[in-house]
Formats: sequence, structure tokens, C-alpha cells
Amino acid sequence: MESYIVSARKYRPLSFDSVVGQSHVTTTLKNALKNKQLAQAFLFCGPRGVGKTTCARILAKTINCLNPTADYEACGVCESCTAFARNSSLNIYELDAASNNSVDDIRNLVEQVRFPPQIGKRKVYIIDEVHMLSTAAFNAFLKTLEEPPSYVIFILATTEKHKIIPTILSRCQIFDFKRIEVQDMANHLESIAHKEEIGYQKEALELIAQKADGGLRDALSMFDMLSTFSPDRQLSLKTALDNLHVLDYDYYFQVTQALLQENMAQALLVLDDILRQGFDGHEFIAGLSKHFRDLLVCQDEKTVRLLEVSERVQKRYLEQAQEASPSFLLSGLNLSNQAEVQYKTSKNPRLLLELALMKIAHVPSVLNLSQLPANEKEENADSLKKKVAKPEPQKTGEPEPKTLSQAPVQTKPKEENAEANKAPAPQTDTSQNSKKKRATTSPPSSDIGPNLPLSLDTLQAELDQSDTQENAQTKLDRDSVRVFFEFYKKIRTEGEVMRVLNKFPEVKENALLVFHLTEGEMKDFESFRAHFEDSIRKKLRNPKIQCEVKQQKEQKVRPYTNYQKYEYLSQKNPVIEKLKDILGLDLDK
Repeated sequence: MESYIVSARKYRPLSFDSVVGQSHVTTTLKNALKNKQLAQAFLFCGPRGVGKTTCARILAKTINCLNPTADYEACGVCESCTAFARNSSLNIYELDAASNNSVDDIRNLVEQVRFPPQIGKRKVYIIDEVHMLSTAAFNAFLKTLEEPPSYVIFILATTEKHKIIPTILSRCQIFDFKRIEVQDMANHLESIAHKEEIGYQKEALELIAQKADGGLRDALSMFDMLSTFSPDRQLSLKTALDNLHVLDYDYYFQVTQALLQENMAQALLVLDDILRQGFDGHEFIAGLSKHFRDLLVCQDEKTVRLLEVSERVQKRYLEQAQEASPSFLLSGLNLSNQAEVQYKTSKNPRLLLELALMKIAHVPSVLNLSQLPANEKEENADSLKKKVAKPEPQKTGEPEPKTLSQAPVQTKPKEENAEANKAPAPQTDTSQNSKKKRATTSPPSSDIGPNLPLSLDTLQAELDQSDTQENAQTKLDRDSVRVFFEFYKKIRTEGEVMRVLNKFPEVKENALLVFHLTEGEMKDFESFRAHFEDSIRKKLRNPKIQCEVKQQKEQKVRPYTNYQKYEYLSQKNPVIEKLKDILGLDLDK
């Protein structure tokens, strides 16, 4: 039985032309060999599995090749190349700095540098993971690295360039290796599958390339695992999804389609299916944020190339991007990002995810409401209200509520007097002094008064009644603003928004609304400020309305007397009060 060799070793590149995705590095090195302008020290830095050590070995082999090719590649057949292939070359030394990072190890290396090569032209020292050297070892290496003998070349490799001291960096020629692109990696896996006679689906290879996150060694390891798992040596997309435990794009397309249709139930069912399969909720919400970002990118066909997906998936993104508005995607991206940040600290992560999906599902209704013109027909407005808020159940035999513009207010039966005392309906007044009466009976500016109507239909009627030509001027009717506040609170159900809207603003003569909020309330208000300003301008037909926010200082009462200090400490720690009772102490107030 022949010994098995993993693909990462079996198909390790042996020439510059076979290195995947690092043409900017290989071209520079070949030109340096051609022009005989080799530096005394090179530093190869970049993420794991992108070819740093491979390029270092190819460069070392090419430097010592006795018969290089016309394009300055190693011939592979000379004595030096064959010795390198057998790992018996006397001119190429590899040092693992992760396990040889002391001053003594570097001193031994410096002693070896003093002896010239017996066979070949140059001595090449490859130091891998050089950032693991201690500070003392770096300092011992400085002089030799700066002025080595003419026959010595150092090649350093690291994944963490920031850990190398600046004096070392200044003595090296630095090459930054980049992450290998998904398409280049998928093409390389496809060529290996042909050589190994393994059947495959192209989507499976692209999935492996995306999961590898730019590292070819990781991609080859996953390729070996999946090809071993399949008994018939067929690499399918389903096999890759099951074994790599990756969420398919189809789940995100289903969730987004349900949210666009305001189908909250379907979105929650898809989430339940995902969690039942063992996927992490944090991974799902992070993937949903990325999905919204990709849909935003696909709003313009010029930027579709930024998506590292197959052409088939790109077409699906383009189709769904046409159905979703940028406002919906930005709102969904904001909500999903908030849920992603709060996920690790949440005591009920699933509820957090479901709440985020519910909020996103209501975004289309809010956007549609904000875009309605002021002169919208009454029947269209009624249909929209049914979507936004459920009408209150009516008692049998009770007449339908009428707006102020339809008929005078009907007298209510005696059994409804209790509700009438809590929230009496507004009285109809067709005279010119109707606004003055409402203004005199309106509550003070500190809170929202109990005299305002509670029905959404009546609120809309009040809003239409106060929407007159006077509102088109720079002056604002304070009562109209108050009616709009009640209407806006009815359609905005978020708890943070309700807390801010309980503070009625000052209404200035120059169409200015001044809010006095605390620091936390200011952050909540900024999240819906643009939508609020746009809505009130349209409803009151006054484009000059502006909102101004002033910070309200929170006054902290500092304890002064002994009793106040005792109360302050006992609130923080109830054990103090028990201790007072046990000891029988008494404090003067």
C-alpha cells in the first residue's frame, strides 16, 4: 500500500509560474533574478496558507540553480535542484523561529554564516515565523542581517509583521502576500480534481474556496476531507454543505423574500429550520447582515463584481435586489447589525433574533406610510391603517365612530361614561374659534394630555382638520403638532421611540421644534429623526419644519447628611439595613 500524501504537499508549487494568486510577488522576484539585483534580506508577510514559505523555497532553489531557464525558473535537473528535491542541499537552511527563538539559536546561525558555500553560488537562510524571535534574539541578529557576507541571502517569513521590531523591517525588502481570490482558488481546485479523477460540482469547489477565507492550504485540506468522505469520489454541493456546516445562500434568499412580503410567520419558520439543523444563531444574523450588504452592492450592476460568488448566485442577487428598495436594505442592515452586536450579551438569543426579524418585516409598512401624499384618497388611507394597526374591537350595537368632519359627536350611553371620563372624544366646532378652543383646553407642554382621541381613525380626522392653509406658513399650530404626535406614536410601536415621544417639544414661531432630551434619549431620537421630520412636514404641509435637540442635564442628588449616606448605601446593598437591625442601631435624620 502506497503512502498517502495530502494535496497541500503533493501539489505544492515548484516554480514561480505555478504559484496561485501572487503574481505581483513572483513577477518582481523573477525580474530581480533577471537583472541580478537581489537584496541581502527579504521579508515575506501575509495570512496563513497563501504561499510565503513556498515562494521562499522556490527563490532559494532558483538562486542556486546551475542552469536556469530563459524566464529565470529553476531547471529542476541540475545537481543543486536534485539535492534540494531530496532535502539534502548544503546551501539552503531552514530555521523554525517558533521553536528556535533564543539568543543562542541566533548566535549559532551567525557562526554558520561565516563559512562560504562549498558547492554552488549562495547560501540561503529561510527563517519561518520570524516574529516569534525574542527581542534579545532580534538584537543579536541585527548586524548580520544588515551587512551579511556577499554569498549569504536571508529570507524571513511571518504572518504577523506588526510584531517585528522596526530595526529589522528597515533592513529587509518587504513583500506583502494577499489573500487568494475565490475564483483563482476554485480554478486551482478544479485542476487538482481533474488530476485526481474526482467528479465535482463547480458550486462545491466555490463553496470550499469561500470557506477557506483566502488560504489555499485550508482549501486543499477541506478538498481532501470531502473527497475522502464521498465513497464514489463525487464532490457535490450538498456534501460540501453538510460536512463544512455552511448555511446555504438559499436560506438568506428565503428569509429576505418573506421580509419583503411582510410575511413574518414564514421568516420565523425559516429561522426555526436553521436553528434545528444546529447552526449558530450568531452565524445566521452575521450572514443576514452580509446578505443585505450584497443586495445593496447589487443595486448597481457595475458593483456586482465585488461579490465573491458564482455567476448563478450573482443572478439571484440581481433579481432580488430589484425587488428591495435601498431604504429597506439599509434599515434591515441596521437592525441586523444591532442584533449581531447584542447577541453575545443577550440572555435569550433566539428571542433577540426573532425580534429583529419582526422589526425588519414591518419596515415596508413604515416606508409606505412615510411616502403617502397629503391628499391621498380616504379609502387608500384606511387600507393602510388596517395593515399598520389593528382596529379596536367594537361592542355589538355600538354605532361606528365618526370623524369630526362627518357629523357632530354623538352622546354616549351611561355605561360608557367611565371610558368617556378617561379619554373624552373631541367636540365638533364649525366656527372660526374652534382652534382657539382646542388650544385653551390642551394640556401643558410637559406631557401628552388625556383629552386627545385614542382611535386611529379619529386621530387621522383630527390631523386632516388641523391641516389648513395656516400650517403652510412659517407659524406652527401647537395643537396640530400634538395631534400628529399621538398619530405617530400609534404607528410607531418600538419601546425606545415611545419613550422619546413622551416628551413633547417646544413649538417655536419659526417652524422649529425643540426637544429637551437626555444623552441616551438623544441616541434613540437620532435613529428615527429623518423619518420623523419627513412625516411631519408632509402631514402638516410645511416644508420649513426643523427639529433641534438640546441635551437635558441629569441632576444627581449627592448624599450630605449621615442618614442620607445610610439610605444611599442601603439601596446599593440591602445587607447594610439587616446589619443595622441586628446591631440595634438608630440614626438621626
